[in-house]
Amino acid sequence: MANSAATADQAWLPIRTVASLTGVNSVTLRAWERRYGLIRPVRTPKGHRLYSHQQVALIQRVLALAESGVPIGQMRQALADETAQAERGGRADAAPWRGWRDRMAAAVARFDEPTLDGVYDEALALHPIEQTTRFLLMPLLASLGERWQKVAGGVAEEHFFAVFLRNKLGARFHHRHRLETGARLLAACAPGEHHEIGLLVFVLSAHDAGFRVIALGADTPLAEIAVAAKRTTCRAVVISSSMDLRDEMLARDLPALVRGAKVPVFVGGLSADRHRSAIVAAGAVALGTDIEAGLRAIKAALATKRRRK
Repeated sequence: MANSAATADQAWLPIRTVASLTGVNSVTLRAWERRYGLIRPVRTPKGHRLYSHQQVALIQRVLALAESGVPIGQMRQALADETAQAERGGRADAAPWRGWRDRMAAAVARFDEPTLDGVYDEALALHPIEQTTRFLLMPLLASLGERWQKVAGGVAEEHFFAVFLRNKLGARFHHRHRLETGARLLAACAPGEHHEIGLLVFVLSAHDAGFRVIALGADTPLAEIAVAAKRTTCRAVVISSSMDLRDEMLARDLPALVRGAKVPVFVGGLSADRHRSAIVAAGAVALGTDIEAGLRAIKAALATKRRRK
């Protein structure tokens, strides 16, 4: 990013905040910029570095590649290779996923569960379940969520597919291998959020990443989450929300949760993108919709907090 000044329509983070979010210290961030050209922050008129949330996600991706054994000197090429691979088909809008999604959408419109199941099994025969969930099931659920306002029967379609998806993910949830050593997270849907699918996907992904997760489910008052956080001695709280959050919740209830829980509070889902500045102002961390990047951010934040003790 070569801009010399930050634009007003984006939230920008100082280097100390980025270091806290990612666990990468300021000296290393500057070295990545100067020596390797990996992250290029904008500069204020006084020369202070500012980073976008997209750059924070990129830093977290660099960390993940480094953990997999990629040397820092080869990181730019590794990132370029990932981008090229995504363009060849590892994206939700690539042809295979789009075709399966169209067929599943047609089956949903007919309330045809056998065909829906068949297309899902076809995708699973060629791709891992995590990739199938990310690039097929979740985008289809999102499109059905938009469709209900425009098409008669759209609400019934969305509910039909949500039950199908809940059954599929629920089977994974109940048959997962349990780990007893990871950091404990408390996860819940925000008040008024009745769609649990995003939370369930996060719980499964967090478990695969080594966390232990206590899930509270849909429409959970923030005051209750604070109580549960204390009783469970969790290391962090994660809130899932896809809707517009009330001003009152952002200005009063979320800051109260941050104070009462006494552990880091993270907000994920579409709400985190829509209300990022207000969430940060409340003392919480906005994760966005990328679950893998969100889990890396949580790991980095917990590691940073442990080192400071």
